[in-house]
Amino acid sequence: MRQKIVAGNWKMNKTLDEANTLASEVLGMVADEVKSEVKVILCTPFPYLLSIKNLLGNNTKISVSAQNLSEHEAGAYTGEVSAAMLKSIGVAYVLVGHSERRQYFGEDSALLAKKVDIALKHGISPIFCCGEPLEVRESNGHEELVKKQVEESLFHLSADELKKVIVAYEPVWAIGTGKTASSQQAQDMHAVIRKHLASKYGAVSDDISILYGGSVGAANAKELFACADVDGGLVGGASLKSRDFTEIIKSI
Repeated sequence: MRQKIVAGNWKMNKTLDEANTLASEVLGMVADEVKSEVKVILCTPFPYLLSIKNLLGNNTKISVSAQNLSEHEAGAYTGEVSAAMLKSIGVAYVLVGHSERRQYFGEDSALLAKKVDIALKHGISPIFCCGEPLEVRESNGHEELVKKQVEESLFHLSADELKKVIVAYEPVWAIGTGKTASSQQAQDMHAVIRKHLASKYGAVSDDISILYGGSVGAANAKELFACADVDGGLVGGASLKSRDFTEIIKSI
């Protein structure tokens, strides 16, 4: 059975005190209200990773994730954070290829493949993001683009390496635009991704968790998570409010 996962991406939000309060509230609610088989991941800003990890302690339901990492091992790369640094403080997950990194920082498939590799080398599971902008969706090129993103950044991996990757599908056109993707559109694209993984890796694709990252909220989470190939969510704005985030987690 595939792991059910709800990840909250805090992006560039919260002060340290606010972050600790949010994590404490989520921890308390998850401990009381959420099924043990659901994995919760908090994708926090770099300065808060160790603080939040220490706050969570040995809790097995909730883990922390970095929002990015360098493709380099070490060296003169001022402002960058390496996989070894993340591993040294016990970070288990890292976002790779989020749509905002692709859009604002020009990260392409070749770079993201390097980031996937270096994360896996250091025992960190990448949450690999893929998805299409509005103009591609409207021109009906979304399936081919997403398959290309997956192929160019993941298809060099061995089957054992792929098993350590989480995939997150982000319909960029449905994030903060007022447009919404239906549960059927989400299921259709998740099925496309899983089928494309199967074309290379066969039955291994059945074990890969694919998260939906298109404006997930308490109102639509249950319907989305009921889809056969939707294994959870990568949640943005709603993850910044503990009650909303917990309601989403409970929906799975």
